[in-house]
Amino acid sequence: MSRLYSYVVVRDYGFAPNPFSGTCTLAACKPKIRAKAQSGDWVIGVGAMSTGRAGNLIYAMKVGEGLTFDQYWRDSRFIVKRPAINGSLKRAYGDNIYHKEAGVWLQADSHHSFVGGRPNGENLRRDVSADRVLVAEEFYYFGDQAVQVPMRARKLGRHDLCRPGRGHIVNIPEALRDEFLHWLTRSYSPGIHGQPANWKGEI
Repeated sequence: MSRLYSYVVVRDYGFAPNPFSGTCTLAACKPKIRAKAQSGDWVIGVGAMSTGRAGNLIYAMKVGEGLTFDQYWRDSRFIVKRPAINGSLKRAYGDNIYHKEAGVWLQADSHHSFVGGRPNGENLRRDVSADRVLVAEEFYYFGDQAVQVPMRARKLGRHDLCRPGRGHIVNIPEALRDEFLHWLTRSYSPGIHGQPANWKGEI
């Protein structure tokens, strides 16, 4: 049975997740989800109370494959997701930022490094604690057009897919998972429906 993972997205820069260039990828943050989610599982990111988007759906992705960071870095499909800090916002927030050389982790100049490209050890350690990148070809990214999840597709008993707080939830009843996916896939077409909310003020 496929599983559904839900967590709160506080910062929405198009970096984690990165919904561009034909795939939605999760290559930074949320190491516990990246370590465990399997092909066929769903990962959803919901709005935070602090941003006024509690109860909203930011994105949903159906995991198609999981790659190591080295595989992701070298795969020709994802070279376009290597960051170009002086490029467009889409390129500046590229998430293909980690690989190893001589057994040592390297962090590209990116959203998770310090200004000027100096490695951010805290981000690096957290991100590579799960050497896994989730890739989805079927995804729904709403960003600044985040949509309200109806209660029938959000709550069942004590379970709430949009529960605020840290960490993530995964022990979601099959009936609630199915109701959520039924609502999502029949209400919206896959793809990008908005731009990252935190891009406002950067453009």
